Parts: sequence; C-alpha cells; structure tokens
Amino acid sequence: MNLAVAGAVLLTLTVGGVVLVRHRYVVVTVVGVSMLPTLADGDRVLVRRSALARVRTGDLVVSRPPAGGRWDAVTLPTWLIKRAVAVPGDPVPAHVVLAVPERPGARVPPGRVVLLGDNPADSLDSRFCGYFRAHQIVGVVVRRLAHGD
Repeated sequence: MNLAVAGAVLLTLTVGGVVLVRHRYVVVTVVGVSMLPTLADGDRVLVRRSALARVRTGDLVVSRPPAGGRWDAVTLPTWLIKRAVAVPGDPVPAHVVLAVPERPGARVPPGRVVLLGDNPADSLDSRFCGYFRAHQIVGVVVRRLAHGD
C-alpha cells in the first residue's frame, strides 16, 4: 500500500471514529438546581446515549421534557437531568402515585420510567409529569466533567 492510500485509510478511520463517538456520547450542561446537591447549575456531564432498557435504578438520566397538552403552554428546557428511581417492573414509588394511573403497590409498566430530581423542592419530574416514556430517554450520565473538559 502506498503512502497516499495509507493516509486516506487513516483519515477515513479517524473521521469515522469521531462520528461514532459523537453519535454515542454527548456533553450536557446542567441548567437549574433540580439536581442539587449532586449536580449544580453550570456543571457539565458526559452522557452515553442509551435506550430505556439500559437504564438502572439510581442512574442519572437525561431525558426530553414532557410535551403535549398543558406542557405546550410552558417553556421547558431541551433536556432534563433526573435520577431514575423506578424502571419497568419496579414498584411505583408512593410519592408519584398521584401523577400516574397506577395504585400503590403497582409496578412501573414496560416502556416507562420514574424520574425524580435530587432537589424535590425545585424539580419538574415524575411527581408532576407522571411516567417518562422510553422515547424521551436520551441517555445515562457516565461522569461529571471537570471544569475546562
């Protein structure tokens, strides 16, 4: 293989790798105080794009906000960062029962997840929105980034 062909192959592999990484991961900046004390306004996190099936109880999750009905009249951020407190098959937490159609003791149905902010006094989450649906899940937080990363 000559040097020009080897360079073209290396360039193609590098570009392909960058595209793959950018498709798989996204950096998200925290806006607001709903995740205090875990995450503060301005913190940045690395998020691995994932389907609901990869979300585990306790994970920090990035999701799209609720839409439709009353939510269309409210200005919401592009994405929300919340903690998954119940995934499909887990018991529905008592403090969200009023916002979901299930009774206490019921299980979270397939394709749904219960997301709560760590700062319940200032969080738009499942206590108000009910379940978040699988199509709303963007991914799971992998780690907080140091300032300047």
